[in-house]
Amino acid sequence: MLNTTIPILDQAVADAAPRPASQRSSSDAASPCSMKYEAFKVACSSCNLRELCLPVGLSQPQLSHLDSLVATRKAVKRGDALFHTGDPFRSVYAVRTGFFKTRVSSEDGRDQVTGFQMAGELLGLDGISTDRHACDAIALEDSQVCVIPYAQLEDLSREFSDLQHQFHKIMSREIVRDHGVMLLLGSMRAEERLAAFLLNLTQRLHARGFSASALVLRMTREEIGSYLGLKLETVSRTFSKFQDEGLLEVKQRDIRITDEAGLRALVNSVRC
Repeated sequence: MLNTTIPILDQAVADAAPRPASQRSSSDAASPCSMKYEAFKVACSSCNLRELCLPVGLSQPQLSHLDSLVATRKAVKRGDALFHTGDPFRSVYAVRTGFFKTRVSSEDGRDQVTGFQMAGELLGLDGISTDRHACDAIALEDSQVCVIPYAQLEDLSREFSDLQHQFHKIMSREIVRDHGVMLLLGSMRAEERLAAFLLNLTQRLHARGFSASALVLRMTREEIGSYLGLKLETVSRTFSKFQDEGLLEVKQRDIRITDEAGLRALVNSVRC
């Protein structure tokens, strides 16, 4: 989903990012718990599960519990579904590598893209309320997820209150992001929608160690249009306009932002 506060990073993601060695204290390397922290961080270097355990200072036995909980990984080939609408809800999934889209289908057969998820983000929260998934999750490239059985996660959350608190924060942020999409679709022009989308995408990628200005789009322009509530022709025309105005360099799916301030000015012009 799109972050509501564009283009400010989710603080939990920023806090969880690895610190340079020069910024680590001697105590970081000294304690057994921090050694477990480092091992876990290497194993899941871009995983959203860090928001469930590492920032809240769980003890080594607690981390071991959580480590065993997410031992199962699943590979999903490009174009395949991780789950479909109506499938029984049993697990949430942390995207380890790759890229996904979520979509819902209307009664007349039209598909609506509801979000794009990359490494370090969670899938499957839609199934909690009804015990069945309310959308499809489709891999946009060969991907891998960590499978987190929800019943076991609930049991662990009840045992460790800090873990429960962090999980509630993640769910709350999903609600806030939904509000952001409503704002995006309800009050922004086409240029503002696409600018906000690109800024948000590069921001999320940059938090995972990628370039802050260059990216390869894993989704098609048609999928972008479905997510932003725009026609394919409008998305293509807006990309061309941004390139003509010197905001972007566009080569098929390769995008380089050449005037970030200009894109931000478009987004900041929105009035609620």
